[in-house]
Amino acid sequence: MHGNHLALRAKMGEFAGWDMPLSYADGAQAEHVAVREGVGIFDVSHMGEFDVHGAASRDFLQGVFANDLDEIGPGQGQYTLLCQEDGGVIDDLIVYCLADDRFRLVVNASNTEACRVHLAAHAVAGAELTDVSDGVAMLALQGSGWKDALAHIAEPHLGDLAWFGIAAADLCGHASLVARTGYTGEPGIELMCPWEGAVDIWEALAAPAGPAVPAGLVARDTLRLEMGYPLHGNELSTARSPIEAGLKWAVDLEGPEFIGSETIRRQASEGTAQRLCAFCFDEPGIPRSGHTVLRNGDPIGIVTSGTMSPTRGIGIGMAYVDAEFAAPGTAITVDVRGKAKSATTARRPLVDTSPTKDDS
Repeated sequence: MHGNHLALRAKMGEFAGWDMPLSYADGAQAEHVAVREGVGIFDVSHMGEFDVHGAASRDFLQGVFANDLDEIGPGQGQYTLLCQEDGGVIDDLIVYCLADDRFRLVVNASNTEACRVHLAAHAVAGAELTDVSDGVAMLALQGSGWKDALAHIAEPHLGDLAWFGIAAADLCGHASLVARTGYTGEPGIELMCPWEGAVDIWEALAAPAGPAVPAGLVARDTLRLEMGYPLHGNELSTARSPIEAGLKWAVDLEGPEFIGSETIRRQASEGTAQRLCAFCFDEPGIPRSGHTVLRNGDPIGIVTSGTMSPTRGIGIGMAYVDAEFAAPGTAITVDVRGKAKSATTARRPLVDTSPTKDDS
C-alpha cells in the first residue's frame, strides 16, 4: 500500500510505528468535505486485530469488556472498553461476533501490544486468543456514497447491511469481512481483507480510477472531532475512566462483574471530579491539546483535542473540566497562547450528522 499512497502524492508521517498518509494532494480539508458530502476511503491497516475462538470465548470476553457482550450475536458488532482494575481505559475497541464461539476484535494501533498483554494475562481455558494483525488489512469506505462504491467490487453487495452488522463477502476475488462501522460520523463500512488483497481493493475503490476520494489521518481526526468521538491518548487513557469520558452508555452497570467494574459502577453512582465535554469557540481561534480551560479566570480543566471545524468554520474541541462546568451551554474560556478565547460547552455531535441517520 505504501507505493499507492506515494503515487497519490500523500504527505506521510509516523504513527504508532507505521508510515501513514496524513493527507493527499488536494489537502485534508478537501478530503474531509468529500467524506461529509460523498465518499472517501482510508487505509487503516495500522489497526490491530485479534481473533478469539473456543467454547469459553463469550464468557472470557464478557469478563474483560465493560459493555454487555450478550447484547450481540453472530453478524453483529459492539463498541466496548478494555479497562484496568482501577477503571482506567486500556483501549476502546469494537468486538464483532462472527459465530457463537468466534469473535474479531479491532483495537487501536498504539494499544495493540497493551491489549494483547492484558487479554493474555486474563486468559481462560476454552478461549484461544490469536493476534492476526500481520495478516489483516483494513480499509474504511465512509460517506453517503458507500453503497454505490461497494456495488461493483462486492459479492454479495451487502448494501442492506445493518448498522454495526458484519458479514463475509468476496471483494475483488479476496475473501473478506465487511463491517457497517466507522469513525467519521457518516454512513459507511470497514473492509477487513487479507493483506495481499489490499492493493486490489484500494485500486478498485480509490480515485482517480475508483469512486472514493483517498483520505488521510488528518481528515480522519477532524471528522471524528466534529462528532465528539474520543481518541485514545487524548480523551481516553489509563488515567481516565469511562464515566469521566462520558461513556457510561458503553458500560454494563447491572450485569456480571468485569475488570474495573467496581470502580466504574461506583463512579456512575457517585459522580467524578471531572467530566469530558465538547465545546465551540464563540470567536476566531483554534484550540489545541494542552490548552488551559478557564471559568471566570480560574483554571477548571485542559483541552484534550482541538481543531478548526471544516464543516462549521469555527474552533471546536473537547476538554476535561470540573464536573460542575461540563453541562452543555456553559460559558468558558480557553487560553490560546496567552489569549483568552470565549467558548461554550456543547452537546455532541458538533455537526448535524450521525452514522445512524437514514442513508437508504
